[in-house]
Amino acid sequence: MRQVFKRFLEFLYALSYHINLLRASDITIEDYVARHLHGSPRYKEPKRLGVHEFQMFSQSGADGIVAEIFRRIGRTNSVFVEFGVGNGLENNTTALLLQGWSGIWIESSKRNIRQIRKELRPLIDDRKLTVLAQLVTRDNIVAHLESCGLPRDSDLVSIDIDGNDYWVWEALLSRYAPRVAVIEYNALLGPSAPWVMEYNPAHARERVIATSYYGASLKALEMLGRRKGYSLVGCDFLGVNAFFVRNDLLEDRFCAPYTSENHFEPNRLFLYRRNGPPRRIGRFAIPSADAVGRDDTLARLPEVGRVEPMAPRRKTSSARI
Repeated sequence: MRQVFKRFLEFLYALSYHINLLRASDITIEDYVARHLHGSPRYKEPKRLGVHEFQMFSQSGADGIVAEIFRRIGRTNSVFVEFGVGNGLENNTTALLLQGWSGIWIESSKRNIRQIRKELRPLIDDRKLTVLAQLVTRDNIVAHLESCGLPRDSDLVSIDIDGNDYWVWEALLSRYAPRVAVIEYNALLGPSAPWVMEYNPAHARERVIATSYYGASLKALEMLGRRKGYSLVGCDFLGVNAFFVRNDLLEDRFCAPYTSENHFEPNRLFLYRRNGPPRRIGRFAIPSADAVGRDDTLARLPEVGRVEPMAPRRKTSSARI
């Protein structure tokens, strides 16, 4: 018994050691971001997007950048479409669902699809979220979106399929004109090389080997966007996502020139982390304006906000996940 207790104490010491290492790593990352992002003169230019980063469900600070873009240009239909959404807990549009948006997810992984349909079943049932289990190609993307009734000018499209991103965006723009686009770029190729991976219709995320041969350079995406009526307005600090806004919405709201040389961010994957506890989506309610009392406190929320996971669902007009 004494030996078992001793081993238990050793386990606790080891666990405490690794927790302290993680805390030290978090402090180092916070210090790096404070000095090189928030403390850098480059990012203090008022129209740059970088300082607005924050993470809810995005891989990096894309949630904050998307929110800031729509603060500047406004929303219309609050409809999104995203390709390559993972298990639904780390992508660029889950945070939008929690803000009353609706949209379409397309994911090729069967395992991820099973988890999404299990965890987000109420949203799917309420038709706030449409989920397609498909491998996206430039030949089928328009047909998939037409079958879902996507508006021609949805507010947002997000593409992260680790390969044919450039080709799929080009095909999508032959039929649709989303107001904002978020696309993964290959930061290892630098700011000026116009490089695109050869189109491969059989390419799938699950078969990707971790090499530099994937996707497209930021310059190539900038050139495609310019040809199709979009401007590059920023990149996240991690060096993963590029953000484009349709030209008719630019006015004087973003940092010019809209070039890869101006907005390029190098690959900083050493900064990748998940803030806070493991992500999970439960049932929720979005209070309307009349749910706030005269004293600015929330009135009683709909019952769905307090339903236990195994309790029967009650019909309500509130969004739930």
